[in-house]
Amino acid sequence: MVKEASRTGPGPREELSSSIKLRNTLKSRRGTFNRQEGYRHVKLKDTWRKPKGRHSKLRKMEKARGSLPGAGYGSPRDVRGLNRLGYRDVRVSTPRDLETLNSKEEMAVLAATLGKKKRDEMIKLAADKGIHISNA
Repeated sequence: MVKEASRTGPGPREELSSSIKLRNTLKSRRGTFNRQEGYRHVKLKDTWRKPKGRHSKLRKMEKARGSLPGAGYGSPRDVRGLNRLGYRDVRVSTPRDLETLNSKEEMAVLAATLGKKKRDEMIKLAADKGIHISNA
C-alpha cells in the first residue's frame, strides 16, 4: 500500500521545463559518439574512447570518420546533471540521509542494498516529508 502511494511521482519542474525540452531536442539531434574501429573487434566495446594514434583519421577530424565530443554538444547549464524531471538524483541509504534532502530540488534514489523493512520505513518517511523517490 505504501509503494502505490509513492508511485504517483512528481511532474517536471515548471521553472526548468523549457530548458528540459531544449535539452531533449539537442540530445535527439546529436547522434552517438562511437569508438574508432569499435565495430571491427568483438573485444572492443562501442563506448567512446579518445583516439590517440599518430595517424588516426578520426583524431585529425577528416570527413566521414565520425564526430568527436566537444563543448558545443553540451546541454543548457541550468539543467546539467539533472534527471529528466529536472531534479538532482541523490543516493539515500539511511533515514538520516532523507532528512538532509531539499524536496524542491532533489529526488531520492534508494540504495540497492536496502532491506525490505528499512526500505518501507524510508518510503513512509519520504511521503510524510513530501520527498519524491525515483525507484520506489
